[in-house]
Amino acid sequence: MKLFPRLLLAHLLAVLVALGALLLVAELTLPGVYQHHVDQMVRAMGEPGRALRPDLEAGMRGALTGALLLALPFAALAAALSALLTSRRVVRSVALLGQGSRDLAGGAYARRLPEGGRDELTDLARNFNRLAAALERVEQDRVALIGEVGHELRTPLAALRGYSEALSDGVLPPAQVAPAVAREVRVLERLAQDLSLVSRAEAGHVDLRLEALAVQGLLDAARERFADVHAARGVTLRVGGSGAWVQADPERAGQVLANLLHNAARHTPPGGTVTLEAAPAGGAVALTVRDTGGGIAPAHLERIFERFYRVDEARTRAETGGVGSGVGLTVARALARRMDGDLRAESGAGGSTFTFTLPGAPVGGARPDTVD
Repeated sequence: MKLFPRLLLAHLLAVLVALGALLLVAELTLPGVYQHHVDQMVRAMGEPGRALRPDLEAGMRGALTGALLLALPFAALAAALSALLTSRRVVRSVALLGQGSRDLAGGAYARRLPEGGRDELTDLARNFNRLAAALERVEQDRVALIGEVGHELRTPLAALRGYSEALSDGVLPPAQVAPAVAREVRVLERLAQDLSLVSRAEAGHVDLRLEALAVQGLLDAARERFADVHAARGVTLRVGGSGAWVQADPERAGQVLANLLHNAARHTPPGGTVTLEAAPAGGAVALTVRDTGGGIAPAHLERIFERFYRVDEARTRAETGGVGSGVGLTVARALARRMDGDLRAESGAGGSTFTFTLPGAPVGGARPDTVD
């Protein structure tokens, strides 16, 4: 049997049971109600009243029973109409949900249900719409990712094809082609590695070995690794000091700082300065990388952590030698959040500031903790 007739019959059965119970209760309780009034009438009438007592009782009982019987059809009609409307609304909501689920299964992620009302059915429709919106965003991201990966692969593959054709035609000697081919292969390797890392980090599948780290150790390692890189570009690298400790994975924390310092060096003109500092931030420690470059426009600032997003694609490719994957900041933020920290960006006319926060740790160290 369909849901609608089953719901309607269940409501009608409940109505009939309620009406039967009402009649039964009335028949059992009303005599006690009108008996008191009959006694008063008999006392007021004296001896004639006692003779009329049976007629008075029968009359009052009949009047009350008749009134109940007259009201029952109207009550039953109103209850049946209410049951009909309620059943139709429930069935309609279930039907809409079923159709919406089929549409979602078929790929129609833009499907939405009406949300009128304030009951549980409305909550169900609202939750369905949230699910549909989340699936729609996932599908949009999937389509965008496929397009972006295809776009990123197109350039190195086209270059490899050109070099292979030049080598086959004898236009270029192998000694000249080999370094160029190796460079394009590094582009593909970097893209594959970064895509794998960002997907695992965003899904929470990156293995971390969390331990208490002296922030000064991270700062010193960054200075040692990047001082020459910045000097080669004519940029001054200034690194502050700190006595704070953080709870983090040393390799992944160093990877985040490396990405930020590489970006700062690329976007700071010769004669500029890149500053790496650390300061307490509540129960956390904030590591900031500040440059004196041209800054990032507000329209781009909200999107620089998106996969493959570049403020100036041609300039970025030229500055990185073609080995940038376009997901460096995405990887950095995903790793920061995986370590219970965060990565934010601010920018103005005087340059950009990236703030990498990590949870604080007791001074002196704590037991390492492996996170899967």
